[in-house]
Amino acid sequence: MLFLIQLLGRLPLRVLHWLGTALGWVAYAVDRRYRHRLRENLARAGIAEGAELARIRRAAIAGAGRTIAELPCFWLRPQSTLARWARVTEGQHLLDQAHARGRGILFLTPHLGAFEITAQWYGMARPITVMYRRPKLAWLDPIVRAGRGRGHVGLVGADLGGVRAMLRALRAGQAVGLLPDQAPGVGEGVWATFFGRPAYTITLAARLARSTGATVLMAVGRRLPAARGYELEFHPLPDPLPDDPALAARAINAAVEAVVTRDPGQYLWSYNRYKQPAGAPPPPDGAA
Repeated sequence: MLFLIQLLGRLPLRVLHWLGTALGWVAYAVDRRYRHRLRENLARAGIAEGAELARIRRAAIAGAGRTIAELPCFWLRPQSTLARWARVTEGQHLLDQAHARGRGILFLTPHLGAFEITAQWYGMARPITVMYRRPKLAWLDPIVRAGRGRGHVGLVGADLGGVRAMLRALRAGQAVGLLPDQAPGVGEGVWATFFGRPAYTITLAARLARSTGATVLMAVGRRLPAARGYELEFHPLPDPLPDDPALAARAINAAVEAVVTRDPGQYLWSYNRYKQPAGAPPPPDGAA
């Protein structure tokens, strides 16, 4: 498997995207639960209907496979290659302003497009701390660690020690990165509406922002057509996050919704966003 990953990492991006598209359709065809979740999450979001919904669904199926196929090159290619592939098309002035403030940056990166590349790109020049969960396959752990922890990217555990490390980084004027639409564990989230349905949502982002005064930015790595690379976008939240955890979670979900609605075909609709973590209270409507 290690040889296969190394081989994939050397392939042209166009070939990887082709393989990823095939992988996405195979997974969609053979995994009934996966297929049902993708279709249900997308349909119930209410973004489109009819032929447009079908088009978005096809793009999402292919995009999910490309997200997996891209990983070997993100982890193994020289960072100079990734720098050529990625360019900021929106929000560079927001980064400049945040750096001038010196209060740190909290990047919220949803499961859209090539979300893996955002921290890699930022970490080429400046320190950024991101949480890391070990993969279930133990042999994959050193590969992922080496690939994600390059440059100025620091990996911390998804535990209290990791939270403390993020606080230290922000207070030192550095950046941290979080996945705002990843279902957290028990006690780490609250129920908040996401595309019209209750979703267990992280409270850590609001706590970090409130404790440090960091600039909060949505970070998006949008995949360009025909394997031409990636557009990086940075968007501010419309308002400061409220102190109330539930209101802050809803504000974060609304910010993710706005980003996803701009390009829904690149969102990872197959992710089990509406699951109820074991031991968590039931959602307000009684059904996750």
